[in-house]
This record gives sequence, C-alpha cells and structure tokens, in this order.
Amino acid sequence: MASVLLIEDDASVREGLELALRRQAHTVHTAESGELGLEKLRVYQPDIVVLDLMLPGIDGFETCRRIRAAGEVPIIMLTARSDDFDIVAGLEAGADDYVTKPIEPRVLDARIRAVLRRAVSEKPANADDDAAAERHGGLVIDRAGLVVTKNGEPVSLTPTELKLLLELSRTPGQVYSRQQILSAVWDHDYLGDSRLVDACVQRLRAKIEDVPAKPDHVQTVRGFGYRFGRS
Repeated sequence: MASVLLIEDDASVREGLELALRRQAHTVHTAESGELGLEKLRVYQPDIVVLDLMLPGIDGFETCRRIRAAGEVPIIMLTARSDDFDIVAGLEAGADDYVTKPIEPRVLDARIRAVLRRAVSEKPANADDDAAAERHGGLVIDRAGLVVTKNGEPVSLTPTELKLLLELSRTPGQVYSRQQILSAVWDHDYLGDSRLVDACVQRLRAKIEDVPAKPDHVQTVRGFGYRFGRS
C-alpha cells in the first residue's frame, strides 16, 4: 500500500482513478490544480505523485519541476498525448515514468508499484558498510547504505536515478542496451521506451559528473546503450 497524491483537473478522470487506486489498497489524496497539489504535497508527504501534464494555472511541467526541487518523491506523469515533445519535456522536468491517457487503472497501479520497488533497500544481510563503499574518483557509492557522495558531499538522487546508478556501476565497463536498462530499472515487461532511459541518464549525469557533457562515469556507447566507466 502506498500514499498517492493524484493531481488531475478532469473531475471524472480524477474520481475514477481515485476509486481504482483505493481498491488497490492505496491511500489517495487528490488535487485539481498544480497549486493545490504543491500545498498537499507539503501536508501529506506522499510516497508518490501521479501528475497530469495538462493543468490550469501552473501546468504539469512546472509543477513537476517544483516537486522535484522540493525533494525526491517519485513522480508518474499522465499525458493525453503520446507526443514526443510532451513526454521528453516531462521526463526532463523530473518525472520517473509516464502513462498515456486513456488510462488503464491496472497499468497505473503496476507502474506505481514498480517505481516504489526501486526505493526498497538492497542491503545484504550482515553487510560491512565500509567494504560496500565503491570509489570511482571523487564519486563514492555505498551499496549497503544506499548513499552516494561526490567529493565528500552527499548526492540527492531519486529512487529511479539511484537504481540506474547501482545497476550500471555493478559491473564497470559492461555495456547495457536501453532495453536491458528498462527491464532492470523500470521493470517494464514490454518493448520499452528509450526516452525513459535517456532522460534519467541526463538527470543522473547532471548530479554526479563534473562535466555532464563529457561524462567520466555514465558513458554513451553509440548505437547500443550505456556503460559505467572504469575508475
């Protein structure tokens, strides 16, 4: 069960999704605008936000940016269009995943559960926290504590960004296709959407690379995918 903040201006869609998610045992708080959604975010501190992009007043893109600036709560965006620009803009604003309208409640529930699974600790039993720390130049990845630091300062990552970094850095030098990354990080069981991977890589680079345009850690392998560069 998760605490969900649903921000959707269409009353019929909002009420239908609220009922469906409650039937799946989620606690649901709703808002019909970005402004109200931001207020309820502060009050209820939900586990995840489900956010419509086409909102009155503050639109979904700006709402997403403000939510992301305030913390690392996962965000699934809802879009009425499969337009590449909308989807990419939403992902770059900080969304972790997206669902295209008309929405199948079971699909949304599956996406919510998949996103939240990324936040579950992978700490092994009886792990030695010091031994689990991996150093890659100024970047330190503590798998046991799920903590990442850069030049001694903590790096704040969303569950999706953290899972991506943990997966890629598990075997430095190994090349992963976008489809392999989608399966491992997003837990999608269909032919995946590479835009999810590319947008998350872009956000991760902005946080862990000294020069994001010339990454030392998360490197592009043209025509195939990504690899984590050797230290």
